[in-house]
Amino acid sequence: MFPVFPPEYPVNCRKALDVALRSVPAYRHWNQMDPGPECPVDERYAAMPVLSKADIRRETYDGLIPSGKNRRDGIRKGDIELVKTSGTTDDQVTLIWNQAWWDASEKASWKLNSHASRAATGRHREVILTSPICTGVLSKSGQLVPMKKRRLGRFLYLNETVNPADWTNNQLDRMIRELDLFRPVFLEANPALLARLARYINEKGRKVFSPQLIVFTYEFPSRVHLRQIRLAFKSPLASSYGSTETGYVFMECECGNYHQNHEFCRVDIQPFRRQYVRERNVGRLLVTTFHNKWFSIVRFNVGDVVRLLEPGSCPCGRKKGYTASIEGRARDVTFRLNGKAVTVNRLDEVVSGLDWVLEYQLEQKSPSSYLFRVVSSQPEGRGLEKEAKQVLRRLYGEGADIKVRFEKIILPEISGKHRLAKLSFPVDVDSLFEC
Repeated sequence: MFPVFPPEYPVNCRKALDVALRSVPAYRHWNQMDPGPECPVDERYAAMPVLSKADIRRETYDGLIPSGKNRRDGIRKGDIELVKTSGTTDDQVTLIWNQAWWDASEKASWKLNSHASRAATGRHREVILTSPICTGVLSKSGQLVPMKKRRLGRFLYLNETVNPADWTNNQLDRMIRELDLFRPVFLEANPALLARLARYINEKGRKVFSPQLIVFTYEFPSRVHLRQIRLAFKSPLASSYGSTETGYVFMECECGNYHQNHEFCRVDIQPFRRQYVRERNVGRLLVTTFHNKWFSIVRFNVGDVVRLLEPGSCPCGRKKGYTASIEGRARDVTFRLNGKAVTVNRLDEVVSGLDWVLEYQLEQKSPSSYLFRVVSSQPEGRGLEKEAKQVLRRLYGEGADIKVRFEKIILPEISGKHRLAKLSFPVDVDSLFEC
């Protein structure tokens, strides 16, 4: 399953690897695994280890700077800065942030969606609805922050509150009003947060300004959330996939498939072991970045699972680079009674068939027991509980012990991001994938 790449792609792949092996301290032990520059570049990459967040923490950000670059000089000149990724304390990593490279990676990704390529100029207005833990302005007093203090250049941050359960009608009304006042070209949002705003809009019969494109970031975009958002907004929807470490890796096109940002990154797939998933085109995503002169990332484990699609099969007509579906976090894979893996995407596909579900989270408590937390649009009753159990048992196995708990809200994690699935018993995630 090999896609077509432009001529510069293998050149960029070789350059990224050669620079890392020759001049980046973090990869000093990788040289002994390199079969040599005379070998095909894909063979060389396949021989390399996987770079993890733990590796980055151990080596520190200085260990990923190519020789010839001085961090202090770069910071003094304003070329770079230090940033900390969002997430729990164990997941956070301090990185070198190269804004010029980030902007160029984002600009290249816009070409992969027709709505984005028409509307984006790099100077266009954007409204951002995320947790302030991820980005934006955090209210430390619990009071609402005036709009002028949430405005940064062409960006307006709608939310200053960590817990969406604390949103008031006044705050939701203010979001609607500011969308109309600011009239953004793009609305960038956590899908779970935008779905909560959309439900308020739908329940109150309100009208809201629809930007030229709504772009989802930070979380897996659940079908449950998307159908609520589509009721409130007329905008086309797209998901932008990447990370602080890797920049923009995939962009969802107007036909709903994800296309590789091949100008700025290489992607490799570490397949599931056959005992968990038999298909060879499903696995953990490893990313290598191009053109970032300040920070070398090679075969970085982003932590997500993807499914590669047949090259050139997307109706949008784009044929260069990999085409994929994003399957969700590797750590959020759950398991059927027979031990087979269930990705977040597969779970979401099944749960979205329950048209009364507004929010949910599936927690696997043991190899045979599951807790389904759900926010319902209908009055709670045994009919809904029975329907949910039937649907989930068809997925996990008829003997699965399914408990259903109706909630008022599904709270985000400490990181500010919502999780649709999780395990409450230990699983070695690395062991799910082939070496």
